[in-house]
Amino acid sequence: MRVAGRRFRLSALASAAACLALTLSGCAQVDTTAPSTARAAAAQGAPARFGTVDCRRAKCIALTFDAGPSENSARLLDILKEKKVPATFFLLGKRHIEKYPQLVRRMAAEGHEVASHTWDHKILTRISDAQIREELKRPDDAIERLTGHKPTLMRPPQGRTDADVHAITKEMGLAEVLWSVTAKDYTTTDSALITKRVLDQASRDGIILLHDIYQGTVPAVPGIIDALKARGYVFVTVPQLLAPGRAEPGKVYRP
Repeated sequence: MRVAGRRFRLSALASAAACLALTLSGCAQVDTTAPSTARAAAAQGAPARFGTVDCRRAKCIALTFDAGPSENSARLLDILKEKKVPATFFLLGKRHIEKYPQLVRRMAAEGHEVASHTWDHKILTRISDAQIREELKRPDDAIERLTGHKPTLMRPPQGRTDADVHAITKEMGLAEVLWSVTAKDYTTTDSALITKRVLDQASRDGIILLHDIYQGTVPAVPGIIDALKARGYVFVTVPQLLAPGRAEPGKVYRP
């Protein structure tokens, strides 16, 4: 039975998954694709698909937010609009999408990429295949109802993923997106510290992980944007970062 097989393999996967969740560097056992690799795999001479930004030439970086929408998201959207910065939002369903549907619509209307962070933040490597499908299908359906577009990207809670998760995301038309920069904003309300952590780790093709559910995060965003623009970075969504390549279902993307 496949579910029983999953449970049998969990102990063998635990150390690799924990390593991935802690650092998302070096020790991770997951096969990932870098944005530069996705771009290089596109047809020779293919134009960048999104506006005038071409990350084959520009110094691009992607700002992403997990676990919203929340009571802080409206202010965040105001900041992004003022700064003319697109972001990628990996949204939770329960208590978030269902509580703030108007913010989901606004995210899409203002040009941000709207993606999934599961329905209830269950660790996907610890649940059955049927539960994984439910965790992914419910937010996708809710987002499609609100925006008219079905998500093509998802972020596994805590970055924990495995071969079964890859197979199911491929079946459901979803690519997994991890990150290269984390402010660990769940550990502090100090906006200056959050800003410093992001700036210390930022690099070309980086994917920044923040959470607009925490009180110190949104106040840090203007300083992060201004400092990175001063360093020559161009902010893009995750699909823009990969263009002219495309995120392929079942694959995992990380700088």
